[in-house]
Amino acid sequence: MTDQDSLVRNVSDTALWVAYFRAQETLRPDKLFSDPFAERLAGKRGFEIARTLPQGSSHEWAWMARTYLFDRFIAREIAEGATLVLNLAAGLDARPYRMDLPPDLQWIEVDLPGLVAYKEEILAGEKPVCRLTRYPLDLSDTENRRRLFDDINQRASRIAVASEGLLIYFTPEEVASLAKDLAAPSHFESWTIDLASQGQLELMQRTTGKKLSEAGAPFKFGPREGPNFFAPYGWRSADVQGMLKTAAQLNRAPAELLALLPEPRDPYGKYPWTGVCLLKRTPSA
Repeated sequence: MTDQDSLVRNVSDTALWVAYFRAQETLRPDKLFSDPFAERLAGKRGFEIARTLPQGSSHEWAWMARTYLFDRFIAREIAEGATLVLNLAAGLDARPYRMDLPPDLQWIEVDLPGLVAYKEEILAGEKPVCRLTRYPLDLSDTENRRRLFDDINQRASRIAVASEGLLIYFTPEEVASLAKDLAAPSHFESWTIDLASQGQLELMQRTTGKKLSEAGAPFKFGPREGPNFFAPYGWRSADVQGMLKTAAQLNRAPAELLALLPEPRDPYGKYPWTGVCLLKRTPSA
């Protein structure tokens, strides 16, 4: 790999890339959210990754829609009674600093040790608006994540889980295992995820995904079943919002993609679809 290509060294570097898009949205006069920490968190490397990856600075509308939808779903869960948010693979997300949150809300972030250390260094002088705790943990470590989930389950009676930008890097078997582990604790009520269709996964694997695969961060998860993939593991689909549809409603969708609307009734096969899904724990789980 050339020096330019090796800007993405591992999966953690994708967090710098995503922070770049949040920084770009924050600069817009018509911004849909403001993340004043994103530029610092992205750093020089985040901007370089966006400019050198194939289509690395493209599809800004999709990144905007994903952040916007996660903000809305998380805020809704808190309004409906969640007193703890568990943010898995939190990356360089700054929601505990930038969102309007109850000061007594517990917010727990989990991510790889190196990424947690970097984030704490960059945000050392900032104060979150709620009660924030971070745990350095590789979520592929099933034994320790189950132990952590059991511990967190004792801290609140209504817990909302969010995992933005995580599942696409897991195999279907790994996603199923995580879903079962999240359904086991009795107080984990909801789980907000982003999801790609099978067709979108294949498209991404042919473009940006090639360079990410070389860096050990291949795209893997785009289930044909869509949100129904999670039903056997204790989760039902409560709300699904497509990113292109959301971007179009907010006047951000590129004109050349509007022909893909309206979405088909079953967009999860070969149709190039991405969305954000709110899953609810089934009573029997």
